[in-house]
Amino acid sequence: MPEDTPQPVVTSESVRLGVLLAAVGGFVDVYTFMTRDGVFANAQTANVVLFGIDAAGGHWRSAAGYLPPLVAFVFGVFVAESLSSPGLTRVVRRPIRAVLVIEILVLFVVGFVPESAPNAVVTVSISFVAALQVTTFRVLVDQAFSTTMTTGNLRSFSQAIYHRLSDGDTAAGLRAVNFGSVIAGFLAGAVLGAFAVRVLGVGAAWVASGMLVVALALFLFDEWRGVPRVRC
Repeated sequence: MPEDTPQPVVTSESVRLGVLLAAVGGFVDVYTFMTRDGVFANAQTANVVLFGIDAAGGHWRSAAGYLPPLVAFVFGVFVAESLSSPGLTRVVRRPIRAVLVIEILVLFVVGFVPESAPNAVVTVSISFVAALQVTTFRVLVDQAFSTTMTTGNLRSFSQAIYHRLSDGDTAAGLRAVNFGSVIAGFLAGAVLGAFAVRVLGVGAAWVASGMLVVALALFLFDEWRGVPRVRC
């Protein structure tokens, strides 16, 4: 194969999967915000800030309430990294698909948790799922990105637009399209999440679970097509 021939993009780093997972990220953020008293469980920045505010005011009991999702996020990162470790890959042959299966099951169970249940039950579960996803899916074609938050993607999108306009860099233009698609996917997921919560209430989590089933199906479809895969 000639050196200048583009290498095929593996499923886990493809734009279509990135857009779908970003949609799940936007959906879940809206889900926790609307069903769990305005909590965003995907990103942990707010939890750290709110912990600091309460700690500074000496409200230690209130501050402690922000620790469970932080601990769950750290645990999720540990689980995701462990699944890809050489020792476990002998048992879990396809760690990326295993992560998707775990996410699907957790979100399916979350859909049964009533609004009367403590918020921590859901926010801890979602934080764990977010950690799995953000740790496992970190590359969009050949660029770092995130499926659970938009800030970094927006920066990369803006940089790509700048270099396309100022330098005429066609590769930067393609990166802008890729990141723009992911950002649009996140927004679309948020809109879908808002509608789903209004119709299904806490059961809207099943929609997010179903979206991840579609993501898992992409791996099976690409395998059937014979698409080369490095990470599965």
